[in-house]
Amino acid sequence: MSLKIKELPETERPYEKLELYGEKNLSNAELLAIIIKSGTKDETSVQIAQRILNLSYDPQMGDLNFLKSMSLQEFTQIKGIGRVKAIQLKAVCELAIRMSKPSNYKKIKVKNTDIMANLVMEEMRFEKREYVKLFLLNNKNEILNNIDIAKGGTNFANVSIKEIIYEALKIEAPKMILVHNHPTGDPTPSQGDIRATDKIYNAAMLFDIQLLDHIVIGNNAYKSVFEETKKLVEKLKKTTK
Repeated sequence: MSLKIKELPETERPYEKLELYGEKNLSNAELLAIIIKSGTKDETSVQIAQRILNLSYDPQMGDLNFLKSMSLQEFTQIKGIGRVKAIQLKAVCELAIRMSKPSNYKKIKVKNTDIMANLVMEEMRFEKREYVKLFLLNNKNEILNNIDIAKGGTNFANVSIKEIIYEALKIEAPKMILVHNHPTGDPTPSQGDIRATDKIYNAAMLFDIQLLDHIVIGNNAYKSVFEETKKLVEKLKKTTK
């Protein structure tokens, strides 16, 4: 039978340890144990937390990031995690996601693709379904507004071009950037992504709106549809010489 948290020395109890030494001196398991709060008759909350951390199926995602993609059902399947603890864990993960993104995108200047990708990376990289975001910019490349064009399970190729153009015209935005995620984690644009981007680019030009880029978000990685298209064109030129 496992020792209870109360039976451990004070300096080894997560709550007391945080008070004595500060949160930065706690391990991931100890921090997670504070959220879990209580253990079972067989395990302490720290042991349950460590068992959860051992579930990480992708080392590249890190010790904690995989938690963001876990569902309530997946949490409750873990021995020692019931409905309430699962809800607490999901709430903490969502707070982490929200804290990692700007509270307001407006007036952020997008100087390059890196800036745009980094703004949305933590928000979109763990999504299990496909989301499409439209960022509208002024002539200084400052963000005027951002809109969720499509949420969940939507193939980018099926996104409404009319809706995208309408949103830009509504606030007279001269420039825009599209961003969508690949739930597989691979940000390589599909042929459908490339074809749809070309259609949107040409439609926008008819209204003097410039599509600056279309960025595909993967697992801590991204690719520009524009850049990938350029590479394909260059490769084609080489093969036809």
